[in-house]
Amino acid sequence: MHGPASHGWLLVALCAATGAYCLLRMRSHVEEQRRAAGGEALMGFGMAAMAVPAAVFTPPSWAWPLYAAVFGAAALQALWSARANAHHLHHLVGASAMVYMAVAMAASPGRHGGHGDFGIPLLTGVLLLYFTGYVLLSGVRLVPVAVVAGGGGGGGGVRWGDRPELARACRLSMGIAMVAMLLTV
Repeated sequence: MHGPASHGWLLVALCAATGAYCLLRMRSHVEEQRRAAGGEALMGFGMAAMAVPAAVFTPPSWAWPLYAAVFGAAALQALWSARANAHHLHHLVGASAMVYMAVAMAASPGRHGGHGDFGIPLLTGVLLLYFTGYVLLSGVRLVPVAVVAGGGGGGGGVRWGDRPELARACRLSMGIAMVAMLLTV
């Protein structure tokens, strides 16, 4: 990723922590949650690796096509899974954005910004709009609603890895990271 090293390291930490939590979510008793958590863990760790500042580590030229292939396969898996659950369409967009960024990084390994003096390419702009909207909507969904008196909210027997608000917070943090990464492509 191009840009200041401190921003890159913050993105690495955010994405790696999100990926680690998603790995923990894969222990859920609910199969759909396990499947979604696996895709999100791949996305989190892939984004963390891509966000390592270029001044610290410049991936070899074969890394970007490998990224594109891995996330292309993840996009196909998300497309297949979207037949049963529309949430996987978001995974499809995220994996496709990772393919796009890998191709952009392969096409301009030494240039900062990736798109020269032509402004933001159309696809980057569309992805930025999508992920900005996703971040705003996810943030609104995390706003707590009034708890009915006596309703508790302690989660009862719900395992901490199965808590939907934590999964939403992870998706929100990955959406924010995706916006930051797309701004630097």
